[in-house]
This record gives sequence, C-alpha cells and structure tokens, in this order.
Amino acid sequence: MFKVFLLIVIILFTNKAYTKGTNVFGLGIYDIKFDGSEKNQTTDFRYEYRSDKSLLDIGPEEDNFFFLKPFFGFEYTNDSATYFLSGIYFEDNLGELFEGDKSKFFFTPSLGAGIYDDGSGKKLGNDLQFRTSLEVSYELKNKNRIGISFSHISNANLGDKNPGVEILSFSYHITY
Repeated sequence: MFKVFLLIVIILFTNKAYTKGTNVFGLGIYDIKFDGSEKNQTTDFRYEYRSDKSLLDIGPEEDNFFFLKPFFGFEYTNDSATYFLSGIYFEDNLGELFEGDKSKFFFTPSLGAGIYDDGSGKKLGNDLQFRTSLEVSYELKNKNRIGISFSHISNANLGDKNPGVEILSFSYHITY
C-alpha cells in the first residue's frame, strides 16, 4: 500500500516539487486533549517540505491567499508511530489579510493524506489517515520563521474505529 501511495505522490508532484520552498521542523505534543481525556500522550517530531510553486491559482493574481501549493511530510512519535503524508497548503500574510499592509505574521492552513503506522502508540483504526492543520508563524530577520500549529489526524470513518488525534506543535521554518 505504501509503495502505491509513494508512486502516486511522485507522479502527481514531481515536476512541481523541485522548486524553491521551505523546510519545516516541528516538535509537538501528540494526542493533546483540552478536556484531560488523553491516553497516549507522547512527543511528536515532524518534518515537511513545502514547495513555493503553485499547483492551482484560484483567486485574483494580486492576492496570493488562494495559491494552492504542495507539501510532503513525515511525522514520528516516541511510541514509534510513523506517518508519511502529502497534501496542499496555502499561506497568507496576516497583516495583508486584516489591515492591507504586510506584517511578519503568516497564517498557513493545510490538508493532507498519508500512510500511518501506529507502532506501539495510539491505534487510529486504519492505515490511511487525513491531517488538517492550522499554523501561525512569525518571520525572523533572516527570513526563517518560528511557528505554532494545531493539527488533527483521523481516518474520516474509513476504519472500524476513528479515535483521531490532535497535535500541538512548535516549528522552525528554513526558507531557501
């Protein structure tokens, strides 16, 4: 199953992937719950490559808010759970979005799908999992960024059970 997924990702994104972009390194809390019901809380390590090349421009040229771009990623937990995923994201400068003037803050929502292996961690009910993520980041003087994101991973009820998991991450973005 993983080989088929990897082949599809390579075919769909190869010509778009070799562009300028961002390497994102994250460290987070896996299975965070705000009601105290977490059972498998552990550390989450994340890497993403975010291409700067648009796959689809669905908005006006002067507004980059609707430029859908590809990303590829990998997550690993202390419980040996692994997650390889690919998806799309878009990004907007929060100053332009709310005030019309650029700021150092960026908003980046993303949606992806991938292959999950639970290792000795939380059982998510299926190998195919989907991730939605919301991130806010701040641009440093060297053009790199620091950020915070909140993600949800679930199988969209494709499996017998769908407990889902939430992840709160802190990240460092290296642009090139």
